[in-house]
Amino acid sequence: MKEKTLGLILAGGQARRMGGGDKALIRVGGATILARVLDRFAPQCARVIINANGDPARFATTGLPIIPDNVAGFAGPLAGILAGLDWAAQHTPELEWLASVPGDCPFLPRDLVPRLHAARVEQDKPMACARSGDWRHPVAALWPVALRDDLRRALVDEDLRKIEVWTGRHGIAIAAWADTPVDPFFNVNTPEDAAKAEAIAAQQGA
Repeated sequence: MKEKTLGLILAGGQARRMGGGDKALIRVGGATILARVLDRFAPQCARVIINANGDPARFATTGLPIIPDNVAGFAGPLAGILAGLDWAAQHTPELEWLASVPGDCPFLPRDLVPRLHAARVEQDKPMACARSGDWRHPVAALWPVALRDDLRRALVDEDLRKIEVWTGRHGIAIAAWADTPVDPFFNVNTPEDAAKAEAIAAQQGA
């Protein structure tokens, strides 16, 4: 399904627990988290774009399209998903699927996208998201571009912000990963998380 999937990295968070700034630009194992995400995620997708608000120049070195939210007022991850779906419909109409990942997960699975596709087919659901251990990761997920108008209505007309409320209306498959010895969806939210990620990267020889 690589040829039908646009990759979206969500890098629009405000990083309050890190004291501001971009979590994706924190360095882990000698590279930024964003570089590590791209290394793992980009080969699984036909193209990749980044969702980020503010000055896009801070991600210019990636050479990728940087798209802001197109719903006002920091509406959360669903706004980033919608921006990605709208971009896909306009720029890559041949791609039927959007796979999203958070921009603060330095150890993402290298088989994320194919396993999400397999889960939605096997479980006969229109969407799929990842789970590691007992935790779901609603933004490590697969979205059909065909549902973008429904998502816009939910965001704009209903002021809906909770991902799992919206996905629950349509049905979502679950693709499961082990969370040991390293949770592949470990995300860096605090300085302590960054130190832990650095230690994991060192153990992995990164």
